[in-house]
Amino acid sequence: MNEIFDVYNIIFLIAAVVIFLRLRSVLGNRTGNENQPHDPYSASQNQDSKQSQAPENDDNVIPLPGSENVDHDPERAEREAREQVEAEIDKMAKKGSDLNHGLREIWKAEPSFNPAEFVQGARSAYEIILMSFAQGDRRSLKDLLSPEVFAGFSAAIDDRESRNERVESTFVGIDKAGIVEANFNAKDKLAEVTIRIKGQLITATRDSENRIIDGDPTAVSELTDVWTFARVTGENDPNWRLVATESA
Repeated sequence: MNEIFDVYNIIFLIAAVVIFLRLRSVLGNRTGNENQPHDPYSASQNQDSKQSQAPENDDNVIPLPGSENVDHDPERAEREAREQVEAEIDKMAKKGSDLNHGLREIWKAEPSFNPAEFVQGARSAYEIILMSFAQGDRRSLKDLLSPEVFAGFSAAIDDRESRNERVESTFVGIDKAGIVEANFNAKDKLAEVTIRIKGQLITATRDSENRIIDGDPTAVSELTDVWTFARVTGENDPNWRLVATESA
């Protein structure tokens, strides 16, 4: 039994020596010139790492694309806005014409006036007024019409309702809209702008028994209207109101 134990001990000892010699040949001997192992918690090494990664410029502000060209000069911005409006007026009306003069007078009295923006607003108002009239929406009409024009529209709605008639309308769109006249009354500070609008509408009127008595619910009607909008310049209320209508 002891002989067997001694034999096994000798075998394990020989195997350990062989493994040690193989590891020594692979790993080599330590000479003292090896690099020190990296210590992630070493303050000196972390500091060296931060310094090597630090950008040369300490400025942490990241400029947005195009921000370097932003003009912060209010006088220049105001001048460019003024030149833009002048260019729009000259494009809309020939220099020296009554229309050009009228637009410039309104603009001088109300610097926020922009003829191109006015046309866009008039196009929207045109659709709202037509549809509100068809639906008998007096509340919406009252905010967009002068008292005189509102009285006329309201009377027409009353007459229609008294006969139990209703209007079915679908606004198709506007083909063209442009300013044809502009006037400014310096005494009353009243600005008036007349716009000619060509649009398309599908409309039909039905009686109390749902019979069509006017229009065609399947046909598109061509409309050409000349509407005049007005407002008193300098007031807090920026809204233009319809003061006159004419069908061309």
